[in-house]
Amino acid sequence: MLRVGSTGTAVRDLQSKLSGAGFWLGSVDGSFGSLTQQAVYAIQKYHRLSRDGVCGPITWGKVNLRRRPVARSTSYSHIEIEKSRQLCYVVSGGRVQFCFNTSTGSNKPFYAWGKWYNGQTPSGTFKCYRYVPGWYNNALGALYRPVFFNGGIALHGSTSIPPYPASHGCCRLSTRAQDLILGRGDLGIGRTVVVY
Repeated sequence: MLRVGSTGTAVRDLQSKLSGAGFWLGSVDGSFGSLTQQAVYAIQKYHRLSRDGVCGPITWGKVNLRRRPVARSTSYSHIEIEKSRQLCYVVSGGRVQFCFNTSTGSNKPFYAWGKWYNGQTPSGTFKCYRYVPGWYNNALGALYRPVFFNGGIALHGSTSIPPYPASHGCCRLSTRAQDLILGRGDLGIGRTVVVY
């Protein structure tokens, strides 16, 4: 049983297998931190397991398959958000390069800027049109390096990425994951985001 705070060769083995299958967790360092927990959430979501962020026997069985996630479309480079699994895929060269835990809209109504919103993340194919460097603060909270692709809905970094839908409609990633995909050019103005 490996969880946040675990260290050693078993953690390094877990990290190596997750990373090799595309479940990004930063560096393979033998220390089970928050990024490794995010990757464990992601593999549990992909295989439709209980989402507890702990690598026990059932999760280990899926880790040992070393199966890379498959995107809905592999015909071009883009970002995919799979709402039913709460996963974000970076697709390039016909394959999923990275798979991340994400948290999309909670589907709970909320009131802001003098009106009510539905709290949903709409499905569709969108083009990114606006990028805000650094932290962007508004009535709904703090968004890290948000890239807007559908009105006020963005893919952005956050300090809270639970394994369930919890946002006002945006798609949350860890701040380090957001840095990674922006730095690689996988996300930015003109890039395609597919939500389903």
